[in-house]
This record gives sequence, C-alpha cells and structure tokens, in this order.
Amino acid sequence: METGGMKGRKKEMTKDEIHQLLKQELGVDEIHSEYGMTELLSQAYSTKNQIHTCPPWMKVIKYFATQKAVDDISFTIPQGNIFGLLGPNGAGKTTLIRMITGIFYQDSGNIIFDGKQFDPVNDAVKIGYMPEERGLYKKMKIGEQALYLAQIKGLSKSDAMEKIKFWFKRLEMETWWNKKVEDLSKGMSQKLQFVITVLHEPKLIILDEPFSGLDPVNANLIKDEIYGLAQRGCTVIFSTHRMEQVEEICDKIVLVNLGKKILDGTVQSVKQEFKENKFGIKLTELPTNIDNAAFTVVDRK
Repeated sequence: METGGMKGRKKEMTKDEIHQLLKQELGVDEIHSEYGMTELLSQAYSTKNQIHTCPPWMKVIKYFATQKAVDDISFTIPQGNIFGLLGPNGAGKTTLIRMITGIFYQDSGNIIFDGKQFDPVNDAVKIGYMPEERGLYKKMKIGEQALYLAQIKGLSKSDAMEKIKFWFKRLEMETWWNKKVEDLSKGMSQKLQFVITVLHEPKLIILDEPFSGLDPVNANLIKDEIYGLAQRGCTVIFSTHRMEQVEEICDKIVLVNLGKKILDGTVQSVKQEFKENKFGIKLTELPTNIDNAAFTVVDRK
C-alpha cells in the first residue's frame, strides 16, 4: 500500500500504519497485528460488516495542475452490491472511475481492491469497465471484435467462444455475428459493449451510463443481468446523473459534486434522512398573503 502527496515521493505503508488506518476508517476497535495485510484487511471488514471478503475501498485525492479534481473522497463498496456513483456532469465521477481502473493514478490516498493495494498492471483484468464514450472498432465484425477483446482479457479462444455464444443468446444477439459495429444503432452498440464488459467474469464491473440509448425493453434486459451478476457475488459500480435509476437498482450510493463527497449510505437511509426537501426563495418584496402560502417560511431577513 502506498501513500504520498502530489509532489512527495510515495512510500510503502508499514503494517502498523495499515492497522491504524483501518481502525480509523472502518471503526474497528482491535485488529490482530500478526496478520499479513490481506488477512488484516479481511478481518477488519469481517469484524465490521460480518462478511469474509474484502470489498473495494478507496480514499483519494487527484489534481490536474493546481486544480483539485477529487478532494479526499472516500467510500467502501460491499461485495455483491450495486453501488451508485451519482453526480452531475463535471462532478468528478469519471476521474474517480479512471483511478479505480488504473487509467489515472491518485496523487494521495489509497485504493484497496481484492484485499490489497490496487495494482493497475495485475488487477486490471479483474475489472470490467463500460465507459460512457464507447470504444468499439466500427469497421470490425461484432463476433470477431468480442472474441478479440475477450482474449485480451485473458480468455482462451475456446472459452471466449463459449461465453460469447452464451451472452449473445441471452441478450438476443445471435444473428449479429457478421454485422459491423458501424451498422448498429446506439442501443445495439450498448448491448454489445455490455457483453464485452462482462465476458471475462470480472470481480468488479463499472458501468458508466449503461442505459443511454436503450429502449425500455432492452434497458430492463440489462437491469436483470446486472441484478444477476450482483447475486453471483460480482460488485457493480453504476455511474449516472439520474437519481431515479439509482433509486431503482442500487443498494448503496455516494453523491459527489465539484470533486467532493456530499453524502453516502444505503439508498433507504439517504431517502429517509433527506425525505423533506427545503428550498430557499429570495424575494425582493414579501407578498401580502405570504402566511397563507402552501409552504412554511423558516426565516425572514
């Protein structure tokens, strides 16, 4: 595990430092220090959450020049959860995702994945990432493209073919094999990108606006598959700016804006805490019938 500032040289954390970090972040009173780091992490999460696997966890800062794009955002994702990363455009969601996938490196902080400090070289194959900007080869046939990308993720040709046939049948894509990507509609491209994302059975799946361009039938089809993946123990990060989608499918959420974490928690707890909306209205002159309005005046200045 490494720490370090934007300009300082990163250093390895000692076991005692990991011990203290976990106690502080997870609210764990005691961790047996004779454990190795992986066992230590797993024990800490087991103590707090009564589970026996170590979920993804992060606490990071990221700069672009002097601009702090991600300002000390931290969260934990329980294994098998569908986790909503919610925020408006420009909130910092994509930067967070790029740090989780190893495209960017954090300037400070830590990302724990699969029981240890995230390693972009060795851990990338355990992640399936469906970016909002689709990365498909437009001139390539769909079947050949799926096979090629599956092999890049470490599948043998025979295993890749077996899984492609399974997913193409499951998502009603069996007749697509010889089509070119440039001939697909946006919704059809979405389905292909989803299949390519999950083919290698990653431990963590990151979906950035996965329902964009999908009709209601295919959107429900993809939702059902997301539920199924989570039930089989896969952790899913669902990035979006649409609250209603998060409410519908997510177990936990984190809301970010301008690079900062605004809130996080289960969908139910967040809805309960913020069930009453308060709005500020600035009036240059108070109406004569203000006290009979259909809202409560909480302050007059």
